[in-house]
Amino acid sequence: MSGKTKQPKHKMSAMAKKEERTAWLFIALPFLGFLLFMAYPICFAVFASMSKWTGMNSLVDNFCGLQNYINIFHDEKFWKSLLTTIIYLIGIPIGMILGLLLAMGMNRKIPGIRLLRTMYYVPVVSSLVAVSILWAWVYNYDYGLFNSIIKLLTGHHGPNWLGDEFWVKVALIIFMVWKGLGTSIILYLAGLQNIPRNYYEAASIDGANGWQKFRHITVPLVSPVTFYILITSLIGGFQVFVEVQVMTNKGGTNYSAATVVYYLYDKAFSNGQLGYGCALAVILAIIIFIITALNFAGQDRWVKTMD
Repeated sequence: MSGKTKQPKHKMSAMAKKEERTAWLFIALPFLGFLLFMAYPICFAVFASMSKWTGMNSLVDNFCGLQNYINIFHDEKFWKSLLTTIIYLIGIPIGMILGLLLAMGMNRKIPGIRLLRTMYYVPVVSSLVAVSILWAWVYNYDYGLFNSIIKLLTGHHGPNWLGDEFWVKVALIIFMVWKGLGTSIILYLAGLQNIPRNYYEAASIDGANGWQKFRHITVPLVSPVTFYILITSLIGGFQVFVEVQVMTNKGGTNYSAATVVYYLYDKAFSNGQLGYGCALAVILAIIIFIITALNFAGQDRWVKTMD
């Protein structure tokens, strides 16, 4: 009789079974945490977004379907805050360019370079609320540091940084670039130190100048770092809230400084429209997901590696 001989089933030892149970326990705890603190809040927010929930009434009894989403698309404040949020994203490429240039300057063996790197990174680890209060003083119209310097140099009073609809955007962009510069510098510095020196030596032998080395070696080989900074900065840029809350008065003049997250907070907690706020959160999550997915889809066109 032909055919394959059936292999006897291997029996696990008591020690192996104990290790398997321990492994499942280690897996189960993070999974349980994900269900409780991620999956459940997301599902709850989606359901709450289809109701006129105020936090004091019943979700089921106040179910309104897609009415909140329809109202959002006709909400002028939403579109204004979304446009303001997008304007703040202008600071991302500015911060990335400055971060790369400063990282190149710090990628040298000069006295005190470690202290300099630490000084640039201090804003990153500082309390966002504390530095926002500090910068609100710097931007003060009457006695702020910026206007004092402008008046000393030009003899004219500086702009109303946090009170003018245009200058408040400029002020917050400057602040956000300053706050995130340390992260960009550290990441770019790590990327620069990972580039083999023989690449630059070979380029010098071929007669390449400094600009050509920067364009054809440095920029392509730090592109993975650039991609990472771009993704994280875009996600963070759409979630700006503390700066607006601390540095401006109720979203600035004519709501000129308000972001989507600030508007979400305003509707949900100041006006008690928690269902409407959940709908705003869902739309914001969709926007972030689409932008992130598009960046990942197009990364092969410009992100290079040394492989």
